Amino acid sequence: MLGHRELTIEDYVAILKRWYWLILLCAFVMLALLLGISYTLTPQYVSQTLVLIQQQKVPEDYVRPVVTEDLGSRLATMREQILSRSRLQPIIERFKLFATGNNTMDDRVDMTRRAIGIEAIPSAQSHGMPGFTISMKANDPHTAQLVCGEITALFVSENLTARESSAEGTTDFLKQQLADAKRNLDDQDAKLAAFQEKYIGKLPDQQGSNMATLQAVTTQLDAATQAISRLQQDETFLESVIAQQTLDAQRSEPTTGISSDSMQTELQALIAQKADLETRYTPDYPDVVTATRKISDLQQKIAKAAAHPTAAAVVASHPDPPQLQQSKAQLRALKQAILSKQSEQASLQKQVGLYESRVEARPEVEEEFKEVTRDHDTAQQFYNSLLQKMNNSSMATALEQQQQGEQFQVIDAPNLPDSPTFPNHLIFAGGGLGGGLILGLLIVALIEYRDTSLRNERDIWAFTKLPTLALISHIDGIGKANAKHREQTS
Repeated sequence: MLGHRELTIEDYVAILKRWYWLILLCAFVMLALLLGISYTLTPQYVSQTLVLIQQQKVPEDYVRPVVTEDLGSRLATMREQILSRSRLQPIIERFKLFATGNNTMDDRVDMTRRAIGIEAIPSAQSHGMPGFTISMKANDPHTAQLVCGEITALFVSENLTARESSAEGTTDFLKQQLADAKRNLDDQDAKLAAFQEKYIGKLPDQQGSNMATLQAVTTQLDAATQAISRLQQDETFLESVIAQQTLDAQRSEPTTGISSDSMQTELQALIAQKADLETRYTPDYPDVVTATRKISDLQQKIAKAAAHPTAAAVVASHPDPPQLQQSKAQLRALKQAILSKQSEQASLQKQVGLYESRVEARPEVEEEFKEVTRDHDTAQQFYNSLLQKMNNSSMATALEQQQQGEQFQVIDAPNLPDSPTFPNHLIFAGGGLGGGLILGLLIVALIEYRDTSLRNERDIWAFTKLPTLALISHIDGIGKANAKHREQTS
C-alpha cells in the first residue's frame, strides 16, 4: 500500500515487522560481500615525513636574502620539477614501482605522481608556512619508506641548489650592471673634470669668492688710482718748483748757461702741470694761462738754442744748487713711485676684468654646470645603489654557499608503516552494512508499493471511498475446522 495513501507511524512499524528479515538479510549479505572484497584487494602502505622551514641563521637586518619569492610558489615550482619524468624515472626503475601488468613507463610515472602527496602545514600567522609533509603510497612498506626518503632528499637538495643558483645569478647580473655603471660614471667624471678645467674659477660654487675678490680688487684699484692721482699732483707741483728754481738760478748766475736737456725737462714739467690744471680748470683760468705762456716762452728759447748751438753751450763752471738737486731727486723718486703704482693699477685692472668676466659668465656656466652635474649625480647614485645591492647580494650568496640561509629541515624521517592504510576492513564492513540496510529498505519499499492488499479501514477508504460498516477479525484455524465439518457430514 506504499504510495497509495499517506502512511502513519503505525503503518511504518507494521511494514518493518513484516519485512525486517529481508532488510537484515540484505545487510548481512552486503557486509559479507564487501568485507570479503576488502581482503582480496592489494594493501597500500603510506610512509610520511615532516619537513620544517628553518629560517636563515643571520638576522635579515644584517644580510637581506636574495630569494624573496613566496614559499608556497617556490614549493609548487619544486614539486613540478621533482615530479617531472626525468626525476621520477630513475626512482621508478630502481625500486620497480608499479611494474606489474602491462603498464608503460608513462603509466608508471602518472601512478607514481598520484602516489606522492605533498601537503603544506597551515600556519597560525598571517603569512608564510612552518613546513610541509611528504607522503608515499606503495604496495610494500619498505618501498614506501625508501621512496619517501628519496623524494624528501630531492626537495632538500633542490631547495639548497635553487637558492644558491638564484643568489649566484643575481650576483653575476649585478656585477655586470655594476661594471657598466662604473664605465658610465668614469665617463661622467671625465666630462666633469674637463668642464671644471675649462671653466676654472667660473664654477657656480666659486661665484661667492669671485664676488668677494672682485670687490676687494676693485677697492684696491680705487686706492691705487687715488694714489696715482696724488703722486701726479705732487709730480706736477714738484716740476713747477724745479722750473722756478731753475729760473731763479739762471737769474742769480747770468754767466751760467742752461743746457738743452734742462730746458726739455722744464718743458715736460710745464706741459704736465698744464695738463693737470686743465683737468680741474677751464682754459681761461689764470694758472692755465700762465702755464701756457711759460710753455710758449720756453719753446722759443729751445728753438733759439737749436738755431745757435754755440751760444747755447752751457758753461758748467758751477753745479746746480743743493735745493735744486734735492728737488730733482724727489722728482725722480716720484716718477718711480708713479710707474710702480701705474704697474700695480694695470695689474689690478686686469684682475678686475678677469673677475668681472667670471661673474658675467655665471648664467651660461651655471646652466651647463647643472646639466653636467645632473648626469654625473644620476650616474653616481645609480652606481652607489648597484654597489650596495652588489654587496648585499655577495653576502647573501656567501650565506647560501655556507648553508646559513633558509633550509628544509627533516624533523621526522620517513616512517616504516606497520599496517596498510588501504583497504580499511572496518570501513568496508561499515559500508557493506550501511549499503545492505539501504538496499533492503529499497526492496521493501518496492514490494510495498506494488502490494494492493487491504489491511485496515484506511486502505478500504483509499480504494472505495466508502465507509466501513463492520470488521471481521481473522480467526486462526477456522479454515481447518470447516474442512473437518464437511468431511464428517459427507
